[in-house]
Amino acid sequence: MNRLPAMLVLGTLALAPLAAGAGETFACKDADGVWILGNVQQERCAGKIKKIYTPSPTRQVRRAAASDYSAAAVKAIVLSDSAYREDVQAAAEKYNLPVELLHAVMAVESGFRPTAVSEKGAVGLMQLMPDTAREMHVRNSWSPSENIHGGARYLRTLANKYDGDLVKTLAAYNAGPEAVNRAGGVPRYQETQDYVIKVLGIYEQLKNRKAKG
Repeated sequence: MNRLPAMLVLGTLALAPLAAGAGETFACKDADGVWILGNVQQERCAGKIKKIYTPSPTRQVRRAAASDYSAAAVKAIVLSDSAYREDVQAAAEKYNLPVELLHAVMAVESGFRPTAVSEKGAVGLMQLMPDTAREMHVRNSWSPSENIHGGARYLRTLANKYDGDLVKTLAAYNAGPEAVNRAGGVPRYQETQDYVIKVLGIYEQLKNRKAKG
């Protein structure tokens, strides 16, 4: 894991604006012919700009499945116990992140299970790896409150690193900043491509639900 960026100093964060979600994502190739998937910095595009892109022959099927997944996840969030809502609200305010984004990440990462453990050793609601937890000053990853705040802090750190590009931020949360930097956008990992689409789908649905009251 990369150490914290220079903008994270003495426990305070310089806040990069967080760009909008799935409706504004795009795909294009840069001057070197490398695919870029993002929602800011379209000036890097050297070719035709397309809507959100998933390099797979079955992408329409996968997107339909992701849409169904998002709808089910949103319903679960709306109907879920409010045990973590105060922690999510506090973390969102502290790190200037949308509450809906934290809920979306948590839904995809752990399904709101504080005891979730991945095969790679990620722990808790926001699935923090040990190194990430340490860098985010999380002493106990099994504590829902600490885990949520650590995950939110990491999302803010990544958002700052990528100038508010939400797509790159989410891709780096899943695959790591080094993979995103090498790819110049979302890496061509099926897991990461699916992850970004799922989180953005839930996020957009939660925002739309909020806007409608």
